[in-house]
Amino acid sequence: MDRGNREYKVTYKTYFNERLKKSQFHTKLMHPLYVQVIFYRIPIIFKSYYFDLFSKPKYAIRVAGQVFTPDIKEVIQKEETLITFIIENNRADFSLEQFKKEYAFYCRDLLDLMEDGFQDYLFTFLHDEGLSSLADTIKKGALDCKSYDIVQDMKRVFTEKVYKKLIEHSFYYAPPYLPLYAFAEKPKRTPLTCFTVMEWEQPGTKDEFTDFFKKHFPEHRIEDCIQEIQKRINKD
Repeated sequence: MDRGNREYKVTYKTYFNERLKKSQFHTKLMHPLYVQVIFYRIPIIFKSYYFDLFSKPKYAIRVAGQVFTPDIKEVIQKEETLITFIIENNRADFSLEQFKKEYAFYCRDLLDLMEDGFQDYLFTFLHDEGLSSLADTIKKGALDCKSYDIVQDMKRVFTEKVYKKLIEHSFYYAPPYLPLYAFAEKPKRTPLTCFTVMEWEQPGTKDEFTDFFKKHFPEHRIEDCIQEIQKRINKD
């Protein structure tokens, strides 16, 4: 990054924007998280994608009557990891315009992008199985839960035949939300479970996902799954 034989550093900070009203972050009220990036003495300021993402009610995990919510420190860490990645990726020819473009591209959580499509599949499947009241109930309360958790509960209460049909049909009529979530969730559960475009584009990730997919879903084609994921990445 050279401007007239003089090197300029890129600096950034994450901060809580106290000029704005506090908003609900699960059980807490806090000022929204913002990001400032400065290059060549010119700043850009924007709201944190991850603050908005992990503010959604579905990221609160309920276990045995207790609620576990995302730690804002972990949200900040995810934000800073993304920012550092983009800066390092463009160190030879950095610009704020390119930074904004790549931030909008790499920050996206693939699981969140697929959630609506998978919920539509669940709604249709349950109606087709004659479970219209359950379908309508899930549709109305879906914002408070992850579809993956709903499916795990269905495994406990559905007959084996209906549950297998639910999973099998999802490979043909839904985005590949379930296999990608299962891959992203390992090795442990956390309220911050997500899988970003940045993570997907890391060297070796597609190979690791391919191995995972072939082990757990050997009867399905990994090529079709990756194609569907890539289609959603390129959509916007």
